[in-house]
Amino acid sequence: MYIVEGNIGVGKSTFLSLLGQNCPEIETVQEPVNDWAKNVSGESLLDSFYKDPKRWSYTLETLTMIYRTRDYIKEQSNTNPNRVMERSVYSGHYCFAYNGFESGFFSHVEWEIYNKWVDFLLRNQCKPPKGFIYLKTSPEVCFERVIKRNRASEKSLSIEVLKKIDHFHDKFLIEKQNVFEELKKIPVLVLDCSDDFQENPEQMQNHIKKVKSFF
Repeated sequence: MYIVEGNIGVGKSTFLSLLGQNCPEIETVQEPVNDWAKNVSGESLLDSFYKDPKRWSYTLETLTMIYRTRDYIKEQSNTNPNRVMERSVYSGHYCFAYNGFESGFFSHVEWEIYNKWVDFLLRNQCKPPKGFIYLKTSPEVCFERVIKRNRASEKSLSIEVLKKIDHFHDKFLIEKQNVFEELKKIPVLVLDCSDDFQENPEQMQNHIKKVKSFF
């Protein structure tokens, strides 16, 4: 199994859809955002997080880790070697939860409890993927795409948040700072997605060639 990673708005879902359409031999699995971003007490949990991250970081990151671990365990048992999954338990931890912690959104107790779940779920239940496919572009481009797609849950998302998430993706996938030892050995394919590959079939074909070579 391979994992497609990247900042909010970079185009992961679109990339997987086009990859599946052009390569029937590749199975794609998109992130089930609706499972963990659905209404809670009449409000979107994701939207609540963007509005008040200090109140909702622990709740959101713990819930997403549970859902992502459930889906990851299911997918890692699949025997198709050319299976690509959108986002993973690892970026959820190293990019989003770490951003919350370093931004002061977790209390000390919350961070300790969260990491106990990390040790139990990520280290004991999840096997590292065969590789990561990192869709990379600037936070500014991601912000433009977020505005264009106009999701209700992202109305409060700021460019500052995207800059932080971009920073943590680089630390995780390129610099491999403070990651599990078993993840440091996993290869990473970085694709420059600054151009809109959905509107540029030639660019998408170049990405597909690189993916196939990576496989």
